[in-house]
Amino acid sequence: MDIQPAVGPSQAAAAASSTQTTASSISSDFDTFLQLLTTQMRNQDPLNPADSTEFVSQLATFSGVEQQVLTNDLLKELQAGFTAMNMGQLSGWIGLEARADMPVNFTGQPTTLQVSPAAGADRMELIVRDLNGNVVANTPIVLGDEPFQWEGLDNDGRALSDGTYSLSAQSWQGEDILEERSAFVFAEITEAQTLSGEVWLTMANGISIPAENVQSIRQPG
Repeated sequence: MDIQPAVGPSQAAAAASSTQTTASSISSDFDTFLQLLTTQMRNQDPLNPADSTEFVSQLATFSGVEQQVLTNDLLKELQAGFTAMNMGQLSGWIGLEARADMPVNFTGQPTTLQVSPAAGADRMELIVRDLNGNVVANTPIVLGDEPFQWEGLDNDGRALSDGTYSLSAQSWQGEDILEERSAFVFAEITEAQTLSGEVWLTMANGISIPAENVQSIRQPG
């Protein structure tokens, strides 16, 4: 997924210039509209004058459009301000380790995971799926919610091929599956950017996720 870079000074200046141009254009159009309306009133047939309510309706319609455009511009400015504020706060996250529901870009290195068993479970299995949703490994894991290392091995103990995998944990009671939950992945944050006004985080393993998906952050262990 391509992530667009954060708005820079030149882009912000261009946006401000665009807003000023829009406001100036609206003001010019409104003046032109008043001139046309005045001319129309002066040159109407005195024996068959136009209904004054029609002029008032036209004026109110144009004024409403003017206010809506200006309101939209104001909302855009506020949104840009909120995005800048979020980016400023998230800059302190760079270098920290985030815990989130996200895929793993496996390159042979172990990845820290955390799962929570369902109530009543007596065992758990880690389910590993490839990009096509095919199960490539299902191995027993310790029953509990403590973080652990996933080595990226298949059922025969061999390393999986490099690639992106989704991980989940199945909770069992005897021979019955109680529940399957996504596994939380720990990964270091390397970058914070914006995409269509939304803040995205890029991890050291190349995975990018919305900032709102992060469950917790911590110092790298």
